[in-house]
Amino acid sequence: MSTTFNLYCDESCHLENDKQTAMVLGAVWCPDEKRTEIATRIREIKQKHGLAADFEIKWTKVSPGKQEFYLDLVDYFFDDDDLHFRAVVVPDKALLNHAQFGQNHDDWYYKMYFTLLKVVFEPTCQYRVYIDIKDTLGHEKVAKLHDVLCHNAYDFSRKMIQRVQRVQSHEVEQLQLADLLIGALSYLHRGLSTNSAKLALIERIKNRSGYKLTLNTMLRENKFNLMIWQGSGAS
Repeated sequence: MSTTFNLYCDESCHLENDKQTAMVLGAVWCPDEKRTEIATRIREIKQKHGLAADFEIKWTKVSPGKQEFYLDLVDYFFDDDDLHFRAVVVPDKALLNHAQFGQNHDDWYYKMYFTLLKVVFEPTCQYRVYIDIKDTLGHEKVAKLHDVLCHNAYDFSRKMIQRVQRVQSHEVEQLQLADLLIGALSYLHRGLSTNSAKLALIERIKNRSGYKLTLNTMLRENKFNLMIWQGSGAS
């Protein structure tokens, strides 16, 4: 029996000239039939810590005063078998050489999205991809991304990758969770260390995942899958 999965995608420091070294693309995914149950559980964790149900989870909001709340979220992610995460980390964008491969940054960006999601896709399942609305990823680029994903997956009828659409992160708890996990990886790979609560979250993710977060996981890792991209421009 086939299953429909929702993938919630976000990114950090993805612009070509933003003066940041590391870039992270990531996705949290879960069965579509579990999305409401997961969102409800996350709202309950918010309320447990005295926060409004519509409080937006964001890596930029992590502080010592909310450390226990964010640690609870990390633990919930690892405890719920229906939640999964994969990220692609580009440690140093300065090493990119788009001209060598006859591409621009947008072309490479689409390739990186397929690199992110290709190990998630199973031909017997269906997928709905949701991306945080950003000025840099407008309607035309989202349509192009859908084309690229389907073409590279040989899904020309779009039977497998049913949709790629933008959503508001403050309305989708799973997307907020993706922001948190991506933010942790970005903070680590940028070598930052000034926020004790953020460092505590990174340590909790290391402990719960069993990974250093600086090396690739096994390709078939299904809970916290990580690829550290070492290409020079294209693949």
